Parts: sequence; structure tokens; C-alpha cells
Amino acid sequence: MYLCIMLVEIEDKIISTQIFERKFVCDLNACKGACCVEGDQGAPLTQSEVSLIEKNLEYIKPYMRKEGVEAIKTNGVASLDEDFEAQTTLVDNKECAFVYFDEANIAKCAIEKAQRENKIDFIKPISCHLYPIRTKQFNNYTALNYEQWTICQPACACGEKLNMPVFKFLKAPLIRAFGEDFYKELENISQQLESAK
Repeated sequence: MYLCIMLVEIEDKIISTQIFERKFVCDLNACKGACCVEGDQGAPLTQSEVSLIEKNLEYIKPYMRKEGVEAIKTNGVASLDEDFEAQTTLVDNKECAFVYFDEANIAKCAIEKAQRENKIDFIKPISCHLYPIRTKQFNNYTALNYEQWTICQPACACGEKLNMPVFKFLKAPLIRAFGEDFYKELENISQQLESAK
């Protein structure tokens, strides 16, 4: 079986049509926030995000676990991956250092918690906010792709049940990252793809 992934272009963005075709709604009660815990790398960070986290660290720390605080104290807020790009520091090569667990043992973000408590303005890294869309910067364009991960099967099932395309579920972070006009273009493309079926 061959999977045909089409691409569309908006200015300097190349977008996989999977973000229109796939359905997705996070189901934290089912997955327990596994994307913040699983894997062998931290969340990708821009250099400006590294600076923002460092600047606001004292406001974020109260929402972190002691293991995360120790990891940051030892290794800083970010490390470099094999491509020399910044990523959040991990605790013992497992969960993100900024993870805390709520009363239902769901992994959540201390950065986001600090923002919701009006301690800081920074929501959380855009790579986390955009997931399961992953972005990759090239010389002349930015690629937006859908990342399929087995731990997100409950989110895919929930998205199918609610008939929620990935791009609609991620409206707020897409606007945060690329602006209102970009999102309106995504809506136009979605309509065109539906009409072409």
C-alpha cells in the first residue's frame, strides 16, 4: 500500500495536506500527556524561546517538580540535538524538565501553568503548541508536516469521532505562529480540497 502525501504552498510555507485530511483532538484522560514524557529528545526550541524561558525561569520554577529544577540547574534550560538545534532539557533522558503531574497523573507543562496563573506572558514553546504539526525551517521556506505517533492514537480516535481536522484543532497555535491571514488561507485550501473530492 502506498501513501500519497500531497503538498500545498502558501507564500514561503510548504504544507502537507495531511493536516487537512487527518483528524485529531487531544484526549489527555487517555494518553496522560505522553508526548511530554515519551521519546528521547526534548521539545524543539527557538533561540528566542530559550531566552524567554531563562528570563522567566524564577516564575516557572514553582510549578516544576524538584527533579526538573535539578535538571535545569545542572544542564540549563536547553540542550542541543544532533543537528545543533535547541531542545528542552530532559530529566534522566525521559520526560521534559518542565513537566509536572496533576492529581490525575496527567503530564502537564509548568511553563503553560505559569502563563495561566498570569505570572508570565509566554504560553509554551511553539513546537509543543503546534503538535502534531512539526515545522522545519529550510533556506527559502518552512515545511509543515503532520507527525504520526502511536501514543496519539486516542487523539486520532477522538478527532475522528468529532470530525476535527488537525488544522482546525490547532487554530490558535497556527495563528500564533503564522498569523490570521495564513490561517484563512488554510481554511480556503480545506474548502477547495473538500470540493475536489
